[in-house]
Amino acid sequence: MHVINVKNYEEMSEKATDILVHRIHSLEKPVLGLATGSTPEGLYQRLIEEYEQGAISFKHVTTFNLDEYVGLEQNDSNSYYQFMNEKLFRHVDIAMERIHIPNGAALDLGKECDAYEHAIKQAGGIDIQLLGIGANGHIGFNEPGTPFSSKTDIVDLEKTTIQANARFFHSIEEVPTQAVSMGIETIMNSKEILLLVSGEAKADAMAKLLAGGVSEDFPASILNNHANVTVIVDEAALADPKQK
Repeated sequence: MHVINVKNYEEMSEKATDILVHRIHSLEKPVLGLATGSTPEGLYQRLIEEYEQGAISFKHVTTFNLDEYVGLEQNDSNSYYQFMNEKLFRHVDIAMERIHIPNGAALDLGKECDAYEHAIKQAGGIDIQLLGIGANGHIGFNEPGTPFSSKTDIVDLEKTTIQANARFFHSIEEVPTQAVSMGIETIMNSKEILLLVSGEAKADAMAKLLAGGVSEDFPASILNNHANVTVIVDEAALADPKQK
């Protein structure tokens, strides 16, 4: 695990942009695994700026998002489909058929999960997977206790995850309690993983990750077993949680 220490969120986003831009240039048909939430927003804004300046093109890029809420249609303002469209896709030259996000409103969610796994394999696997980390150590929406052997599946969200995501909704009652998420094995099959960690709210999770133990009680710990992981973490997330 290669850890890059940066000063703040802005520098974290800048470093992440440099890495993704390099991968997009160096791979003939790059397959990117993408994440949602506040952590990658700065990265996506910088990618848009790189595109507008003519530094990169997304014409040959294929993307797979980590997850989507169960029960939300694609046109729902709180869906991750809309998040990605607003934060990145509609601003760049990526082909719609190259964008893959789980359909949380599918009539047969089990079939949707199997189809998503198949699509990733058909694309040749994910070249670089972008991740954030939950305060409880979740990656994607794989909560503590998720088997490391899990594939894309329907998952129940923990109360702490629902509370953390309530800021994006009008009320906590509107937050879905389930999601379709890439499994942990699916994530680990990525050729490279880029983990972004920012803010003191993630300091405890970061400390547990760096401690090096591997347990299904802390899903992100499995990253210690991946051969090619880069972690970009800011000063606030590296603060000693015992000093809070």
